[in-house]
Amino acid sequence: MIDLKMLRRLVRLMTGADITELEIDDAPNGVRVRLKRGSATGESVVQPMVQVLPGAAAPVAPSAASAAVAGGEATGGSGIPAGHEQITSPMVGTFYRAASPEADPFVDVGGSVDDESVVCIIEAMKVMNEIKAELRGVVAEVLVENGEPIEFGQPLFLVKTS
Repeated sequence: MIDLKMLRRLVRLMTGADITELEIDDAPNGVRVRLKRGSATGESVVQPMVQVLPGAAAPVAPSAASAAVAGGEATGGSGIPAGHEQITSPMVGTFYRAASPEADPFVDVGGSVDDESVVCIIEAMKVMNEIKAELRGVVAEVLVENGEPIEFGQPLFLVKTS
């Protein structure tokens, strides 16, 4: 299982340090991550490829997800009010606000979140991935509709942190 916090940090490192390609191969734990960005048009593109290698079995064909990230993962940049941060999508998939159609949403506008608060589920390749806030604050706005397809790096929530 890939650590989403680590993946987010790697993407931020790449965008902040103007690194165009990064590859991490952790064969003992069965994880391979390759991040690549850049394009001829000057638009930032992040193309994560995660390959999970099962024990001693033959390698699994890599699953790749890619998306253009407009403006990167800006926090406090243009369009984001002062004292607010965005919770962005760590993957491509389908956004769900609740664990099931009958259940209450994980968070609502005005609700408090902390580092370990689950804010949504992203379905990717028939796997339901719980997404945690990874910050403390109050949800100011939900930026995505339930059941909507989302891209890597897409803002999902706006959180007032101060």
